[in-house]
Amino acid sequence: MVDDIREGSLDSPIWPAEYIPFNQSPGNFLNVVVRTSQAEDSILPTLAATIHQVDPGIGVDEEVTMTERINNSQTAYLHRSSAWLVGGFAALALVLGVVGLYGVIAYSVSQRTREIGVRMALGAQRSSVYRLILKEAGRLTAVGIVAGFICSIAAATLMQKLLFGTHAWDAPTLLGVATVLAAAAGLASYIPARRAASVNPVEALRAE
Repeated sequence: MVDDIREGSLDSPIWPAEYIPFNQSPGNFLNVVVRTSQAEDSILPTLAATIHQVDPGIGVDEEVTMTERINNSQTAYLHRSSAWLVGGFAALALVLGVVGLYGVIAYSVSQRTREIGVRMALGAQRSSVYRLILKEAGRLTAVGIVAGFICSIAAATLMQKLLFGTHAWDAPTLLGVATVLAAAAGLASYIPARRAASVNPVEALRAE
């Protein structure tokens, strides 16, 4: 009795199998799989030489590490291509989100120019204006990140069969993405906040 192994493609289910002694079912082709604690590439020549010591007439072909075999498989190629495609769309979505957030915050600042001018004329410090603008941006960012968490977990749950070694609740990945989005949102909000803090109260009061 042995543990289940994956003999087919990476995304195919594992089916029950049985092992028959070689003497009961001889063949002219077989695979040898070796586990090692050393570097995988370094043991391949030694393994081939050992097989030739058993029988010099045995031909050895397609010596490859398991990592290379998996990475070069058709299933891995298809999923890797899909991942690059999705990653490209995700990067585009990040850029569009940053530009959109910048536009919303900049428009909000332009609409509140008079209000900001009145605040500064009454003695408001630039730091308070910074906090006012960044607080609004932070609220929008928090809502977006929470909605993204929910949607990403739901999508990952539906695509569970396509994720190898990754769970839908992959906390490091989710936290990493949230950190990147929060940093991008902070940068997108910095210019409008700085512009609002540099408003001349006199010019702001004359704006309308």
